[in-house]
Parts: sequence; C-alpha cells; structure tokens
Amino acid sequence: MKLRGRLTPIALGVLLGIGTVAGAAPSTSAADAPATQTRQADDVTRATLDNGLRVVIVRDALAPMVTTQITYLAGSYETPQGFPGTAHALEHMMFRNSSGMTGAQLNEMTGKMGAENNAFTTNDATQYFFLAPSQYLDVLLHIEATRMRGAQLTDKEWGLEKGAIEQEVSRDISDPGYLAFQQAERTLYAGTGYAEDALGSRPTFDATTGKVLQGFYDKWYVPNNAILVIAGDVEPQATLAKVKALFGSIAKGDVPARTPLKLEPFKPQTIAKTTPDATGAVQYAFRTPGQQSQDYAAMQVLMDVLNNSRSALAGLAAQGKVLSADAGVQPFAHGGIGIVEVGFPKGGDGKQAQAHLDGVIGDLLKNGVPADLVEAAKKQEQAQFEFNRNSPMNLASAWSQALAWQGLDSPQQALDQILAVTPADVDRVARAYLQPEQRLTVVLTPDPNGKRPPDSQGFGGTEKFASDDKLDTPLPAWAAEPLAQLQMPHWTLAPATMKLANGITLIVQPTHVSKTVTVQGRVDSDENLQAPQGQEGVGRLLGSLFDYGTTTLDRAAFHKALDGIAATETAGSGFSLAVPSANFDRGVQLLADNELHPALPQEAFGVQQQTLARTLAGQLQSPNYKMIRAFYKGVYPAGDPVLREATPQTVGSLKLADARDYFAKAYRPDMTTIVVVGDVTPEQARSVVEKYFGAWQASGPKPGVVPKPVPVNPPSYTVVSNAYASQDQVFMGQSLALDVHNPDHYALQLGNEVLGGNGFASRLMVDIRVKHGYAYGAGSGLRFGRSRSLFFVQYGSDADKVKPVDQLVRQNLDAMCDTPVKPEELLNAKQARIRSIPLEVSSVDGIARSLLSWSIDGQPLDEPMVAARHYLELTAEQVQGAFKKYVQPGNQAQVVQGPEPKQH
Repeated sequence: MKLRGRLTPIALGVLLGIGTVAGAAPSTSAADAPATQTRQADDVTRATLDNGLRVVIVRDALAPMVTTQITYLAGSYETPQGFPGTAHALEHMMFRNSSGMTGAQLNEMTGKMGAENNAFTTNDATQYFFLAPSQYLDVLLHIEATRMRGAQLTDKEWGLEKGAIEQEVSRDISDPGYLAFQQAERTLYAGTGYAEDALGSRPTFDATTGKVLQGFYDKWYVPNNAILVIAGDVEPQATLAKVKALFGSIAKGDVPARTPLKLEPFKPQTIAKTTPDATGAVQYAFRTPGQQSQDYAAMQVLMDVLNNSRSALAGLAAQGKVLSADAGVQPFAHGGIGIVEVGFPKGGDGKQAQAHLDGVIGDLLKNGVPADLVEAAKKQEQAQFEFNRNSPMNLASAWSQALAWQGLDSPQQALDQILAVTPADVDRVARAYLQPEQRLTVVLTPDPNGKRPPDSQGFGGTEKFASDDKLDTPLPAWAAEPLAQLQMPHWTLAPATMKLANGITLIVQPTHVSKTVTVQGRVDSDENLQAPQGQEGVGRLLGSLFDYGTTTLDRAAFHKALDGIAATETAGSGFSLAVPSANFDRGVQLLADNELHPALPQEAFGVQQQTLARTLAGQLQSPNYKMIRAFYKGVYPAGDPVLREATPQTVGSLKLADARDYFAKAYRPDMTTIVVVGDVTPEQARSVVEKYFGAWQASGPKPGVVPKPVPVNPPSYTVVSNAYASQDQVFMGQSLALDVHNPDHYALQLGNEVLGGNGFASRLMVDIRVKHGYAYGAGSGLRFGRSRSLFFVQYGSDADKVKPVDQLVRQNLDAMCDTPVKPEELLNAKQARIRSIPLEVSSVDGIARSLLSWSIDGQPLDEPMVAARHYLELTAEQVQGAFKKYVQPGNQAQVVQGPEPKQH
C-alpha cells in the first residue's frame, strides 16, 4: 500500500542495486444494464453506466498487457471527525476478505496471473490498480466488481489487519522529513479536512472499529462515486460489455455532499528537525491552488520553470552555492502544498543556504519569470502528454488524474489549460502564494543522535497482525478456469541489432504508439576496476560534469537547445534521450555532442568536487550507507575492488586532468551499446547514430570491466545504530558460485518465487507475517551478474522479533535445500514467472532498459522466452538441487539496522 505524493523508505535491495525478484456484488451474470453517454474517438471509448460508474477504455497495443485503475472519490478529506486514517485503513481492508473472494485467493490470483497490484490513498481519492497480461482482463474486472460492494469489514477482520497499517505508520513517522511535512500540513490547513495526512495515526487506528469502516465504505464506495479506467491491448466494445455485465447491477448510492474548504490565516514559522540523512535541507512550504482551480495549470508551469536547468534555482547547485535544489507540489483537489528546497552538507551553514534561496525567490517575485522558460515548460508538458502513450500504466494514470483529481473531461483538457498559461499568469500565481508571509520554513539538519517519536514503537505480535486466511481455498470458478492452462507468453519484440564500424552495438526496436523516440545507452565500465588507486570517486565526479554543456555549447546554451526540441537528456557512463520523433536527428546530435565532447570546465570541476566531498562526508556516516557497506564487507573478501570507497579525501585530491584521463580511457565506442525504441525505422536510427557517433574512435586494448568470481562468504553479523528508526531493518545474504550464463540460475529463480519472491503467497510471508505476525513483510531475491551473483533475504521487525524471525528464515532455507517444493507451489511459481514476462517490456522505457541490460550481459534479446522454456521444464527435484548446491543457510552475512540493534 502506498500514499501518493510522499516518498517511502527505499528498500535496501534497491540501495544495493539488487532488484527484488517478482514480484458485495459477487460475480454473477448481471443483467446487461445499458451504458449511457457512450463516446469513442482515437482509441478511447467512454461510457457512464446507469448506476453512475464512469468508464474509460483506452486501446494501446504496445504489449499484450492491460492495466485497470478504479478510483473512488473519497480520501482523508472525507473521513469522520477524529478518524483521519479511515480511507487508508479501508484501502488495506480491500485486500482482505470479500463476499465470494478471500484475501488469500486475491493474492494467489495476482501471483498466478503474473500481475502487479497495489493501491494508494490521497487526501481526495483512493485508487486500486493492476497491471497484468491482457488475457486476464475478465479476472481483473471480477476482482474489482467483487470488492466494490463485497468487502467484509468486521471487527475481527480489522483486528487482523490493524497491525499491518500500524507498522506502516510506525515506519513513516520515524522519518523526520515526513514529520516535518505533517506539521506543515496541519499548520497550512488547520481546521479543514486537509489538516491531517491520509496516512493516519496509531491512536486513531486503535479507536477504529468495523462499524466506522463500514460507514465510510457504504457512503463512498459506490459506482456513482467511482471512475474505472482500462488501458492496454483490449478490444474496447467487448471490454465495455464485460464491465456492464459485472458492474451494471451494483446499485448506486446516495453520495454525501462534500464539506467546502474554508482556510484560516496562519502565522509564518520555522519547523526545525534533525535527520539521519547524509545532507540537510531548507524548505519553504506554502499553499497552492487546488487541482480543480483555474490557477493550477499556472502553478504547474511555475514548478517546471523552477526546475528547469536554466533557472536561477538550479543555478544555485550548478554554482556550488547549495548541494541541491528542487521544487514540487503535493496537490489536493482543492488545495495543495508547494515545496521549494535547497540542500546543504552535514555540518554546513543552513542559514547561508536559506539566504541563497531567499535571493532566488525574491528576484522571482520582483522581476517575474523568464518568458522563454515558461515556453520551455509548456513544450515539455506537451511532449510528456505524448510520452504518456508509451506506457499503458502512464496512459491510464493520465486519465485517472484528469477525471478523478482535476475534475476535467480528459487529459487533453488538462494540457489545453497548460498551453493557455502566459508568463503573466505564472507571475500572478507566484506573487499570490510565494510571499514570505504565506509560507513556512522547514529546516532538516543532519545529526545521528536523534530520537524516534514516542508512538513509533513496534506493532506487536500475532494477536494484531497474523491472519486466519485459509491458504488452500480453491479459486472462484471465474478465475480457476482461465488460470489453469500455462502456455508460453506472447512475445512482441523483434529488434534489429547492428555493429557499427567503430564497435558500437546498436539495437533498434520500432514502436508506433506515439510520435516519440527513446534512446538509452551505456558505456560498459566499472570504476572500481578502472580508476587508478587513490582516485576513488573520479568516475562519479566526472559524471556530474556532463551537465555543464559541451566544447561548443556552454551549460546555458546546451540546455536551451534541449528545451527548443522538448527533449530530456542525460550523459555519462549511462546516457539517455527522450525526444519527439520529429526532433530525433537534432536530439541525437546534442546527445552525442554531450557524450563525446563534454566541456569539463575547470570552474565546474571545482564546484562539483567540493559538492561531492561534502556529500560524502555525511553519506559515509549515514545509517543506510553503513548498512550497505557492512553487507558488502560480509559478502566480498578483503581487498576486493567492490570494497573500494570514495571519501572526501580521495575526491579532494583529484585534479581535472584525472577526470579527463578517466574519460579518455573508460569511454570507448567498442564498449558502448545504444538502444533506440520508438517511432523510427532501423535504417533511420542507424543513419542518425552513425552521423553523430560514427567518428568516435577507441585506442588500445579493451579494458577489463568484469570482476573476478569470489568464493562463498563465511557467516557474519553486524549491527548498525539508527536512533531515528522505529524498528530493526534486517538484510542477510550470500554470494553464489554461478553467473547469469549458468542455466542453474533459472532453477534458483523459480525456487525463490516459492521462498520469498511471490508476495503474500511466498513461504517467508506466510510463515513470518501470516502465521506468526512477526513482521509487516519479508521477502527474498536474487541478482545474477556476468561473474558474480547474490542471494538475499530482507525484513523489518521489532528488535525482540529478530531472533525468532531469523530462526524461521533458517528453517525455510533448510527446507528449500532439503525437500522438493510441493507440486502446487511449483505450478504457482511457474505461472508467476512465465506470465509476468510481458510486464517488463510493457512500456517503451521498459523495452529499452531490458534490451540494453540483456545486450550488456551477453544474453539473447529474447532472454525472457529462453527463461520461460526453462521454467516449463524444471522439476521440483531440480529446484531443490539448485538450492542445495548454491545456497548455504549457514553462510549468511547479516546486517541489522535499528534504534538499539542487538548482537546475536
């Protein structure tokens, strides 16, 4: 579950670069209630059923996938007095039992479909979404129709779920940044439904009952208060007929009138908190126009202007006056909270950073916004409108956003409002909302010696958290039949692969869902292997200098050229370009100029050198970094290149000549792969890439960029203190004696799906959360490389639960090594792995990332189909054999981060 607009803590697996492996109206033949107000144009079919349900169906044939998003127009603003988290609590309950469908069945169906699903609660609405192979659309619609009026909201059910949501609250309120935002929200919107965040609080959840939840559900979860958006490879009329059959008989409700928003004056004040983060921040928080306000479009453009690389705000970071600069909005339907912030280093001068921010905002209020940046913002918004077509999920989200939150007729209407914005509109909005008396100041100062909030203690045990779900209940007939047959997935990619004369590998996959082109590339390199001793950090420092333009275009001119063609671009060892197809030639020209001829000015080098050194000074002392570092030390032998560490000292000793030398040696065309996906032919792509990258030449032998294999690590146990944490975060793992080219890795992948990769249906989740209630979540994952691989398990729990959870983890690892998995577990794992294959290539960005990764790793460009054939043939005994051969339960390197972690 997640809340829109707030950053949630990053899983350690993400920090390590280790992606976790994936992971009542019962369904009757309802009378065909006729749909009214049906409209169809440009692959969009719209209808409003007689019961008021609004339906939008968008055909997008990029991949054989479909996304469903159902949004109920009720969030924390509509919650009962004294129960601000009711909408969030109900969101959780919608994943539990409903009439005709248990929570366990929902989890099993999600896994068997190879689907992704989740939900989020905002101040104004709550959305539930799926992404799944399109052949399972009927199953998805049955699920949502069942949940719309069938949720079982008893005290017993709530008692079983309350621990999960309290754990989520406990985790979030241990983040000082969130607590500061929460305090700002209460001040800016005191006395209104926006005063309390949608997250809720533990005391109010303790007071919540099934009756409270049922009352909220009955008022707001009705078809005439919901919007259903379906996007993907579907036939619109047939889809609409299914929607009518499943939802048409659900009775409309009597939706209450919403309380008008009445704002109260507030006094400017400073909210000061310490943070365990590596760097600090000064933020200005202020009210903004709501998404349904005529001024919302102008506020969006203002945020775009502030974030433009040529803006005065961005210039603060480019000039080294602050570590970072950013602006954004947490929008509500009838209000919002804007944030403009700058970063400062640990031990740095927050007041000086604030003075720099004051100067930028003061100049903006006095002189207005640059007209050319307003036009650049509008061009980028128009381009993003087209780029949304590159992903069924993004396309559906654009429709949901426009209809549910903005109260508009379509995403086109939202774009039209932006295109009508003038510089005068932006100036007026800035002067109305950014005045000193209209804003709060938030200061987050790095300090390891913080205290966790008093109500962030752990969530308790089985009586609050465990489930009584029957895990072996047969699936409903409407799901069992379509999910029974397991077949090879439909593969739609047919990329053209070329080797250019200078050694560049070029891969082109034409798609025609939008008038855009996406380019992703990578120079195969490894700073740990290529940087000279004593120059740790040189590659990272070099990467920060590409923003400063080229030898022919200085920073301002380069970014102006990108703005002129509505392109976004990054350069470095990994580089990218997203550009309207009409500007593909010019976009590649600018990308190549930046990648091959970066300016690397001495002044910018000095700025970024200081910025990186000051950032590292805090980063090396942060709990998250210490946890990552401890894990690497546990897994890799002493002296291994992975353990090389950039420090303020190594970065401070670097010279510009070092960066130039590293660039000359590491950046080579014969180590480079470029992937082009979009509205372009292979011939056109080759011609353009050769024109601008063709003169790039390498000299000397290719460098070694693949580290040597390492032996399996011995066991280890490390504790990392984090005074701000509400509970212990645990990460354990080991190196594996195989690489991505060893076919045994497919058996490990399949087994991991059973162990901890298949969400709630996995053994670890069932044992640790469902049966014992020790932790909110637990999972396992794998990362396979060209010479090294890792296995890992992660979970979060109270300190006194770490030991029993560790015992359960060990028992499950032993079982995977000693006993074949059950036939039903193997089938579920095969279904999840094989049917999820299209998900990773269900967007243009996903296609580009996947093709690039497979090529760099030396895998075939239909690698998922190769994997699927292996999965189909694997036996339970082969899965057990792979675990017994490679996974060593007694050799886990474990790291525990928490407020008072204990050494076992």
